[in-house]
Amino acid sequence: MAAPANRVTDLAVLKVLTHPLRVQLWHALHAARTATASQLAEEVDEAVSLVSYHLRRMAEHGLITEAEGRGTDGRERWWRQADERGISFRTGDFSDRPESAAVVSQVMRRLLEARSERYAAFLDQRDAWPAEWADASISSDYAVRLTAEELNELSREMGELVHRWIERGRAADRAGDTAGRENVALHLYGFPLGP
Repeated sequence: MAAPANRVTDLAVLKVLTHPLRVQLWHALHAARTATASQLAEEVDEAVSLVSYHLRRMAEHGLITEAEGRGTDGRERWWRQADERGISFRTGDFSDRPESAAVVSQVMRRLLEARSERYAAFLDQRDAWPAEWADASISSDYAVRLTAEELNELSREMGELVHRWIERGRAADRAGDTAGRENVALHLYGFPLGP
């Protein structure tokens, strides 16, 4: 089974993701696996100099790193996420300072905005996808009565399931079996509905 995402517990690292462009770059780099600032600038429709600045800030905090073995002329740096498993964080890890709650909330809102924008873009372009992809896309909403402990258990189980599929995709990529494969976004939220 694949290991879970790298858990961020340093507030300074989490603060890096309070900037909306950095969240866009994070997602673009995840999809591309490796990319240059120029490629990412084109993807997010921003100036290369601005993208380079934000990539350096992300690298300083260990979120991304230079991709070794890429680039031959040394003029342009290739980047990749520092941990291919991505990142995760828990609000409980940041309850030691008042500033922490605001940062966690801001990052969570940035991620929600980015996810919503990506899903809206898919909805706008759904007819351009082959029928099998449009039919395979999912959107579900469940209301489940759970305790906090049960929600934690459900989260762990779903994480294990998703990581099994992540590893299956990576194994196929390593074997060169990329035909018909696309990056697929899976969004899941679990939260109490009322006080």
